[in-house]
Amino acid sequence: MRIVTSRSPIIRNLAVSTATVLLALSLAGCASKAPRHTGSIPSMNKPLDSMNAAELRNASERFGQAYERDPKNAATGMKYAEMLRMSGRDDQALAVMQQVAIHNPTDRTVLAAYGKALAGAGELQKALETIRRAQTPDRPSWQLLSAEGAVLDQLGDSNSARASYRKALEIEPEEPSILSNLGMSYLINGDPRSAETYLRKAANRPNADSRVRQNLALVVGLQGRFQEAENIARAELSADQAQANVEYLRAMLAQQNSWAKLQNGEENNTN
Repeated sequence: MRIVTSRSPIIRNLAVSTATVLLALSLAGCASKAPRHTGSIPSMNKPLDSMNAAELRNASERFGQAYERDPKNAATGMKYAEMLRMSGRDDQALAVMQQVAIHNPTDRTVLAAYGKALAGAGELQKALETIRRAQTPDRPSWQLLSAEGAVLDQLGDSNSARASYRKALEIEPEEPSILSNLGMSYLINGDPRSAETYLRKAANRPNADSRVRQNLALVVGLQGRFQEAENIARAELSADQAQANVEYLRAMLAQQNSWAKLQNGEENNTN
């Protein structure tokens, strides 16, 4: 099997070209660990990351209606914005979070989610300022530190990003979302082996979700281990969601024909 090194242009170019998508996945849920329940919110039968397109659309409609009834409800607004981002409606997600932040100006979880929405809409510097403004030195939030790191990675300051992730890990050791962000930071900078180390550690945590495993699958696939990557992408999911993850994996690796190039290299080295 051919292992792609950190100097491979395939790794570097693919990592850079998909950085925004990958970090959006890494950021997902970073501000949802401690939602504020200011009223009743719709129930969900399954986690967002395991929903198919139709289920996500139906959930978005229900949460949208709940948001219209009570736009001050932080928990409803944050969940609705997350659904909008997952549906690719970043501008609308940002508009929702702007309103939620206006009504909850001192809520650090809300401000972290607002920063995430800003980053998703491409307003990276404003996102960084919002997240840092929400932080308090005497009681630092690991969610905010992790979100700050993800934005810094998108701004190209990976050294500062990793410092933020490590500070977050000091507060919440072994938290899979932080480990996943740290792993993706290494991938973006062309070091898939270090990325795999952190992502495997994240994926092995009992509270890791499918987005962490999807990132791990991508890193494994970029190193030429395609069957292993697909097995990871299919793990612990319904058939439809597993297939969607595999299609996502192939789409990421197909950029610049990287899947074909790596697979040909693998075949040539096994003959």
